[in-house]
Amino acid sequence: MKRLFLIATLLGAAPALADEGMWTYNNFPAAKVKEKYGFEPSQQWLDKVRLSSARLAGGCSASFVSPEGLVMTNHHCARGCIEQLSTAKKDYIANGFYAKTQAEEKQCPAMEINQLVKITDVTDTLNQATQGMSGKQYADTLKAKMSELEQACSNGDAKKRCDVVTLYQGGKYNLYEYRRFQDVRLVMAPEHAIAFFGGDPDNFEFPRYDLDVTFVRVYEDGKPASTKDNYFKWSEKPVKEGDLTFVSGHPGRTSRGLTIAELEMQRDLVLPKTLFMLSEIRGMITEFQRRGPEQKRISNNMLFGVENALKAQKGRHEALLDKKFFAQKVAAEQDLRKKVDANPEMKKKYGAAWDEISKAQAQLVNIRKDLNFMEQGQGLSSQLFSIARTLVRGADELPKENGQRLREFSQAGLPALKAQLLSPAPIYPELEIARLTFSLTKMREELGADHPFVKKVLGKESPEKLAARVIKGSKLRDVKVREALFTGGKAAVDASKDPMIELARLVDPDARAIRKNYEENIEAVVRKNSELIAKAKFEVYGTNQYPDATFSLRLSYGSVKGYMEDGKKVEPITQMANTFDRHTGEDPFALPPSWLKSQNILDGKTGMNFVSTNDIIGGNSGSPIINKDAEIVGLVFDGNIQSLGGEYGFDESVNRTVSVHSDAIIESLKKIYGATRVLEELRPGSTKVPPVKTNPAG
Repeated sequence: MKRLFLIATLLGAAPALADEGMWTYNNFPAAKVKEKYGFEPSQQWLDKVRLSSARLAGGCSASFVSPEGLVMTNHHCARGCIEQLSTAKKDYIANGFYAKTQAEEKQCPAMEINQLVKITDVTDTLNQATQGMSGKQYADTLKAKMSELEQACSNGDAKKRCDVVTLYQGGKYNLYEYRRFQDVRLVMAPEHAIAFFGGDPDNFEFPRYDLDVTFVRVYEDGKPASTKDNYFKWSEKPVKEGDLTFVSGHPGRTSRGLTIAELEMQRDLVLPKTLFMLSEIRGMITEFQRRGPEQKRISNNMLFGVENALKAQKGRHEALLDKKFFAQKVAAEQDLRKKVDANPEMKKKYGAAWDEISKAQAQLVNIRKDLNFMEQGQGLSSQLFSIARTLVRGADELPKENGQRLREFSQAGLPALKAQLLSPAPIYPELEIARLTFSLTKMREELGADHPFVKKVLGKESPEKLAARVIKGSKLRDVKVREALFTGGKAAVDASKDPMIELARLVDPDARAIRKNYEENIEAVVRKNSELIAKAKFEVYGTNQYPDATFSLRLSYGSVKGYMEDGKKVEPITQMANTFDRHTGEDPFALPPSWLKSQNILDGKTGMNFVSTNDIIGGNSGSPIINKDAEIVGLVFDGNIQSLGGEYGFDESVNRTVSVHSDAIIESLKKIYGATRVLEELRPGSTKVPPVKTNPAG
């Protein structure tokens, strides 16, 4: 795989070259965009784009596209909602969904949408609070101060969400204030067959022919929320090669600022183990799907996620295995360390930071298995167990002072936690048993049958028998039972005889202990010393740089542009007609009947998908891609295979964002789905029948 990463990325410090960077809205390089493209985004433009952008709290991006709360995102981002609303008789994943009237819009059981309304720099506040501290004291004080700032921001308002976002590995901290929408309803979704046309073989590939789009609507007080002041209008002109494009979205995570010790840990241990585990999980789900059509329906979403993750992690691993690339990363770190060591004052402040992180990574190797299988879900993979753990821990954490709680139980985060805990989304016992059996088996395999935790969990039972007993015996599928335990607090939870609650109570002391060890002796060391390295970079290279992605709102710029692959030019835009050329009639290249029936009435020259040089990563799925007039020209849904190395660096020659063309969305809504209600919101007046022209001569 071709990787010619730019030296600015390798240094992780100097101002980015080319169309690189996932920029925060309070540090966007508007002058740099003007220098290259002749357009300088104003503060008013940036504010408009920020407020028109949205985030799916579960891990995707979106945008407001009408004055009445209509939100556009990817089909694969909304799959959870679509699947949860489906039944064996009404499979909206397979057959699609369209609400012809507002009354037919169906509420998603567990979706939350956020709108970023304010950014406040709180770096000085946190630095002053933790000055001179390290280890447990640093970790506890930082956590408490973050919770304090978040609570003061939200002030008990359930319609607000406030998060302290760590930027530049702790070099800066921003407080993000969101408007929260927890009543989200499904409006329109196409069939899975076209939303993921090409399936896993075409995933992260280009050319592509996908309509990966879904529309939902946010409601407030039972009515569509007003977004009349902040939404993206639809471009009347189709995007063409060379056009300037912006992507406003929520990239999940990048690792461009990590130290060599951290990258080696990823390359040599974490990624290989992750790839092996994902492969085994895929095998487990594939076997489960062979049991019957209903088993396949209820596990399709899980399989989709695993296959997507498997391919993404493989691409990242290949990037780190590239010897030339890794050598450049090593050289860049050594260059920075030499500059620090050459200055006695800087050496005193920052010189030991890299070695301290290296020591922490060595400690992590020793506890990694225990951490993964006891605390981080690999050993007890089950929705019902997650619910039970939340109830057990909530009973212990909520009576504490806000700053003393585990971060996920902070006061500011309670509305989101409760929404997930009390979601009416269906839970399927057969799939739960398969998942838990697999994870318990892997736990015993990895930790060993004589490990005290394994013996405590399994006792004399096999993984299969334990999984079947606790899942079949649990009443936690009932939302009312969960609500009673949550409101009843510690007394209710301690008195519960539910087998899943009993299991969560049994393992919690050990899980908390390993988490405490990790947070105080490893995570705190990494955070503190990463913060020092970030400050060293600021002193050496200045502050005109972008931070690693953190699932917070970012803006990237680029242009519609093809690329060279294997000596051949890849054109930047595909057409709808070629979608039918790719149709074979067999999954995953089988178009749905609605498309085959409409082939002759479609304009085959309509743009289908396109690529651009925008810098994105996982989490950007569902992001709007807009022009300089802040109009929708596309919908981000993927990156090409070369972009998977974007976790660690950016190469404009081959890294590409893949988007659904805005014209393909309009053409399909109009001619395939007859979704006139949605079409009218996107382009008011477009569904009106033009007046009949009469002959003036009579």
